[in-house]
Amino acid sequence: MEDRPPAHRPLTPHADAAERRDYTGAVYGSLLAASVVVGAGAGSLGSLPRLELVLLLLGTGVVFWAAHVFARLFGQRIMYVPVSAREIRRACVAEWPIVKAALPPAVAVAVTPLLGIGPRGALWLALGVALAGHVGWSTVAAVRAGASRRAVVTTGAVNLMLGLLIVLLKVAVTH
Repeated sequence: MEDRPPAHRPLTPHADAAERRDYTGAVYGSLLAASVVVGAGAGSLGSLPRLELVLLLLGTGVVFWAAHVFARLFGQRIMYVPVSAREIRRACVAEWPIVKAALPPAVAVAVTPLLGIGPRGALWLALGVALAGHVGWSTVAAVRAGASRRAVVTTGAVNLMLGLLIVLLKVAVTH
């Protein structure tokens, strides 16, 4: 068997622990969800703002998931791995955390009527939940990777700063 660069190894059931603990999709998907909320804004949603935001979050997650699956299969792997049904399934599973990361903010929006929170509050709640996921997943990834305490704190801080940039964009765009 020819040598392949590590980034191009097929995902197998016997993949090493680092591949099984890849939080990239969850970290990326959480920031994507936050960006969707910022882009949605209270004024751009129609007569059913909560439903529209939930569908926008989930729909965007699915579209980006499909784009990542396609990129994984054809952008990186086609030169090294034959594209089989098994490889497609593996790529779909590997990228699924992008969609899963959209679920908590979507659920947060969906329950806001039960909490007496209006549409504007629902946007802020969804943004907070998405950013908490972003910082949380990146911190968990650092801990699981065996990073030092300093590296874990730095990872959390850097990802918090990225999230705060999203909040600043929301404030700048809506004011």
